[in-house]
Amino acid sequence: MLDRHKSQTKTSTHDGYRKITDNKLIPWFGELRVADIRKSHVRDQLKSRDVSNKTLANIQSVLRKALDDAVEDEIIDSNPLAGWCYSKVEAPKEDDDVDPFTIDEQAIILKNLDGQGRHLIQFAFWTGMRTSEFVALDWTDIDFVRGVAYVSKALTQQSDAPEKPKTVAGKRGVKLLRPALEALEAQKAFTFLRDKEIFQNPNTGERWTGDQPIRKTLWAHALKRGGVRYRKPYQTRHTYASMMLSAGEHPMWVAKQMGHADWTMITRVYGRWMPDADPTAGDRAEKQFDPTKQTLKTGTGGG
Repeated sequence: MLDRHKSQTKTSTHDGYRKITDNKLIPWFGELRVADIRKSHVRDQLKSRDVSNKTLANIQSVLRKALDDAVEDEIIDSNPLAGWCYSKVEAPKEDDDVDPFTIDEQAIILKNLDGQGRHLIQFAFWTGMRTSEFVALDWTDIDFVRGVAYVSKALTQQSDAPEKPKTVAGKRGVKLLRPALEALEAQKAFTFLRDKEIFQNPNTGERWTGDQPIRKTLWAHALKRGGVRYRKPYQTRHTYASMMLSAGEHPMWVAKQMGHADWTMITRVYGRWMPDADPTAGDRAEKQFDPTKQTLKTGTGGG
């Protein structure tokens, strides 16, 4: 089943399917004939697992697709998981994983970095890009005249080469604010003449391959030296969102900058950083449309 769909899926996605198949589905159901698999077997395995509903859904998605293939190959008559998905009642989360860095923490982190490492993290703080996006950037993706970085690919640790974003909204132009532009200008001294990747692992002289080497090579050391409470590099993305919203930037603009199709997720996840309404909000509409505040135009002629 996996080999059949390999050419139709991204490398990172295929790798995830392989792990689910090898580590879960085969150990759980390897002794059963395909024709003997029932919902009860799936339910019994999943109900005892201490994982999120998202993980449960991912596991069932792979198994459901395998059973669809079995139907297509006439091994079984119908898919027992068709139209069914097991999930559990999850307790509300006490907190989420959005834990942005304060302005002071950002300054400390950058102070404890230098060269390419400092440029990379400053750029991350001021663009809100995913790690997989900014490590895939080439110099040809930057329009210095318009001040825009064009995101058209991503590079994960599971992929051998950059891949297209998962969604249409993920392919976008990101406005480069001054600190991000300054980071790029400083980075030119290291990689610009190669005319390939913007950010390199200083230990290898090659493009970063993902989040893990960034953490091990520079991120964890910078936070430890500065005495900053540890959070993953992905929090630079949350930091960007919280800064933009706290400053009163429009949520839809922030959503587009970050690669979201609409602002639903922005308001749900980052709503606490959105300031209360401007005290003057509504004044313009009131002035324009409230009939009691309209200035009546009267003629000057006699009658």
